[in-house]
Amino acid sequence: MSLQSRLDAFKADFEAGKPPYSVPASVIETMHRATKELIDSGAAARALKVGDLAPAFDLPDANGQIVSSAELLRRGPLVVSFYRGVWCPYCNMELQALQDVLPAYQAAGAALVAISPQTAANSRRSVRENHVDFPILSDAGNETAAAFGLRFALPAYLVELYKSLKNDLPAFNHDPSWTLPMPGRFVIGQDGVILYAEVSPESPRV
Repeated sequence: MSLQSRLDAFKADFEAGKPPYSVPASVIETMHRATKELIDSGAAARALKVGDLAPAFDLPDANGQIVSSAELLRRGPLVVSFYRGVWCPYCNMELQALQDVLPAYQAAGAALVAISPQTAANSRRSVRENHVDFPILSDAGNETAAAFGLRFALPAYLVELYKSLKNDLPAFNHDPSWTLPMPGRFVIGQDGVILYAEVSPESPRV
């Protein structure tokens, strides 16, 4: 089953209120409202695009080792995927799909990293639960995401919803800002120029 098929199937079950989440319709309506507002804001159009120079970053992996984009680019192209965190089932599906295609990236001489605002401990959980062999990097405060044009602040009503669902982003991220990255995928050439860019403000969020 393709990643899109898995995402569509999960979304259908989630929005139908099926276990394990069993959320009421009011929760779905609130999430739809927030997604529409983010799309309507035009934030995705302001993110970095093909032809832009990608910001350099030096971020810790799940074991606290610093991973440098400049060093990776000296070896070959770089694929970067921004995601929300281990608490997001859609993101976990994407990590698993990236693991499936990792051998193809490596055969092409490219490196792959995933970036989220979560703590190193939660990145270790992401590695463990999704069985990935590529680095998952911690972007404190979504600073690197902001440099790529992906960071956004959750509206107050969505913050309250997350709190009611025990989805404590400040604890997951060790950051009180209640910000997230829009899911984004970038392919960066060795000269630092973005060769491919995809930003998804409409992605379902749980």
